[in-house]
Amino acid sequence: MIVLVCIFFPSSFVHEVSTTFYIATGVKGDGFMASGLTIQNTAGPDAHQAVAFVSDSDLSFIDNCEFLGNQDTLYAHSLRQFYKSCRIEGNVDFIFGNSASVFQDCTILIRPRQLKPEKGSNNAVTAHGRIDPAQSAGFVFHNCLINGTEEYMQFYNRNPKAYKNFLGRPWKEFSRTVFINCYLEALVTPQGWMPWSGDFALETLYYGEYNSSGAGGNVSARVPWSNQIPANHVGSYSVQNFIQGGEWIPTSS
Repeated sequence: MIVLVCIFFPSSFVHEVSTTFYIATGVKGDGFMASGLTIQNTAGPDAHQAVAFVSDSDLSFIDNCEFLGNQDTLYAHSLRQFYKSCRIEGNVDFIFGNSASVFQDCTILIRPRQLKPEKGSNNAVTAHGRIDPAQSAGFVFHNCLINGTEEYMQFYNRNPKAYKNFLGRPWKEFSRTVFINCYLEALVTPQGWMPWSGDFALETLYYGEYNSSGAGGNVSARVPWSNQIPANHVGSYSVQNFIQGGEWIPTSS
């Protein structure tokens, strides 16, 4: 496996949104393809935003790759993207952006957030940024595993009440994220989803699940502003319907 490492620059050099593009491995142009890569940002958990990978590539196909970081690991910024059998690690909003992306058969792992992780933490796996209800953007997770790294789980298992992990929170007003047939380990909090700030976007977002399983897949205590996707609507989030994948995703020989 090829390893691409993002060297972290101190915050005095770059800040806010600009940080995303200065310190990340990024791609543009249609039809980007990658397989067998590890893309890592070496910033520690106290460095705040430190993106490993940012993509503005329409029709991008990424297979069997690793994205390793802490806060904001993978910036799926825009357009249509497909991630197959990838491993994504981070803590705060570590899959974010305003793309139409499908993550299929991926392993999503939460890492310790602080230099002293025994203090506990709250983490959100996703922060989708759709700004207009007419946009076709959203994050769709098919058959994925949500768990913690071995290091994280050592802390979590000692004091589970100090650690809360959510499937997502709304970065922008029309944030959209769904989990379909995903296995959620016990570290996923029963509420499932967390607010961004107060009631911002809670009436305009769309967060949904279908057939969640695992210790964290009990949906009885989910927040009232999330949804259980009706079976007859699940097809809307297929690879073909959501990102027209049958027209451009390569098939195995």
